[in-house]
Amino acid sequence: MTKRKRLYLILGAVVLLLALAAVLVPDAVVRGSTRRDILSPEAAADWGADCILVLGAGLLPDGSPNLMLSERIDTGVALYELGAAPKLLMSGDHARPEYDEVNPMKEGALRQGVPSEDVFMDHAGLSTYESIYRARDIFGAGRVIVVTQAYHLPRSLYIAEALGLEAVGVACDTARYRGQFFRDVREVLARDKDFVKCIFQPEPTYLGEAISLRGSGDVTNDRQ
Repeated sequence: MTKRKRLYLILGAVVLLLALAAVLVPDAVVRGSTRRDILSPEAAADWGADCILVLGAGLLPDGSPNLMLSERIDTGVALYELGAAPKLLMSGDHARPEYDEVNPMKEGALRQGVPSEDVFMDHAGLSTYESIYRARDIFGAGRVIVVTQAYHLPRSLYIAEALGLEAVGVACDTARYRGQFFRDVREVLARDKDFVKCIFQPEPTYLGEAISLRGSGDVTNDRQ
């Protein structure tokens, strides 16, 4: 092997190691820094929060919540019934009239007996980062319980803490979901992306006027 080829191999190995570090180090930071903030429902119920933040997860073709979203709704309602917080904040994508995550989320809570005034909807929760940013700046949340699947909780909690919220999370998994391997791989890149985003903290796509969680959630019924 010539010296030039050896040099190219060394340079290639260095570039590969740097690329791996750029992917894996932020991922490890996000996961490691939030591990202690993932609680059982009972522990979260004793923690005391302004609201239970339920993050959107997609719809079936008929417009109803998919399995992952249904489990998030059910876990949020269970926490509400345990007295974990006085309000539920359903945050999802309703940027287009033909795609509406948040009304089915609220309807799922109402069917389980949660009063309408205790369920707020954030129609502009277009991503995890934007949902949490808006929970702080639009709804005035300071202490939140985040409800989502276990693989998604570290990133959600890291964003919340980077934005200055006190946050704990409750996982809502009851089974291994179809396609979870690919979701886990994609989540590594999503953690990297939001790690960088939390450094610069750009504003979300939409902001708007403040909505107090101390009032009635019905004020969000007609908002987009």
